[in-house]
Amino acid sequence: MKQLTYLKGDRVIWTIVFLLSILSILVVYSSVVTLAHKYKQGNTEAYLIKHAITIFGGILIMYFVHKLKYTLFSRVAQIGIFLVIPLLLFTLLKGVSAGEASRWVEIPGLGLTFQSSDVAKIILIIFVARTLTIKQDNLDDFKSIIKYLLVPIGFICLLIFPANFSTSALLFVNCLFLMFVGRVKLKFIGYVLGACIAFALLLLVVIYQFPDAIPRGATWKARIENFSKGDSKSNYQSEQAKIAIATGGVIGKGPGNSTQRAFLPQASSDFIYAIIIEEYGLFTGLAMLFLYMILLFRGIRILRDSEKTFGGLMAVGLSFSLVFQALINMAVAVNLFPVTGQPLPLVSMGGTSIWFTCIAIGIILSVSKSNEQKEEVITE
Repeated sequence: MKQLTYLKGDRVIWTIVFLLSILSILVVYSSVVTLAHKYKQGNTEAYLIKHAITIFGGILIMYFVHKLKYTLFSRVAQIGIFLVIPLLLFTLLKGVSAGEASRWVEIPGLGLTFQSSDVAKIILIIFVARTLTIKQDNLDDFKSIIKYLLVPIGFICLLIFPANFSTSALLFVNCLFLMFVGRVKLKFIGYVLGACIAFALLLLVVIYQFPDAIPRGATWKARIENFSKGDSKSNYQSEQAKIAIATGGVIGKGPGNSTQRAFLPQASSDFIYAIIIEEYGLFTGLAMLFLYMILLFRGIRILRDSEKTFGGLMAVGLSFSLVFQALINMAVAVNLFPVTGQPLPLVSMGGTSIWFTCIAIGIILSVSKSNEQKEEVITE
């Protein structure tokens, strides 16, 4: 097809995006029945159209981003790292709240909101990739690691931490992974992990002894206790997700035949993986897991094929970020992790979160496109 010639970069990644997007539209349409009856007088088509437009808009964004030269994002991160700090501070102090957390910023005049942590996540990963590239000669000095990497990483993650612990923790792990790939010494990473374990233990003590001393401390304590108890009353969401998975079986109940969508909170977002297995079966659930792992593998392959360190690190860092988030979402659905509120990338219903995911994939494709163009020059 002639139209496919306009899609540059890794064709496998494009295929994964299209497959997950189609599945997302189908499952979201099925899982929003309760929301539709609550807010739209049963009009599920309104959610279908909105989500389809969001997905289509995300793919358009991905297309335009992948057309850009990936080196441009080095300058974007260099400037953006200083812009996300006041943005995160504004979110904590004046952001739009949902429940107990202030995570969103409203765009004036448009009525749209976005999570500032989504912006910070992309900017920080690109910034870390840039720093690892520029400071390669200083990676043997732990003081330089602290100054150039750990200070900005820690500062950004701490600003996200009060309102969104899971995103902060995932982002920190992503950065450590990128440091590992960027050839930071294992003993230095070990020092950081040791400090993180000490911080986590201290945080647990504070949460259990003084739960009101920190924002959302009581919420985190309740989630840990509920998960450790494992009883049905304390883990209503997880129990409903397990019922959905168990009744779905190997081949599923069929599209639109979910029962648990009427009982499972966040069926179209945080727990959409359980609905997918209920309707489409275990094989489809495993196939989705396989698609995400292929996405990570392609990111690693882009790193291998990149002549420039920055592009390769950026691609593998963003790939790992998306796949790691997907694995956490799936682990929550099968009750291996406490509830975190992390959406399933490219699948869960959302607005701007889908667009930021598409921006990240567009950047990965931009690096892949550059690698392919160099191969063509060599061949010629």
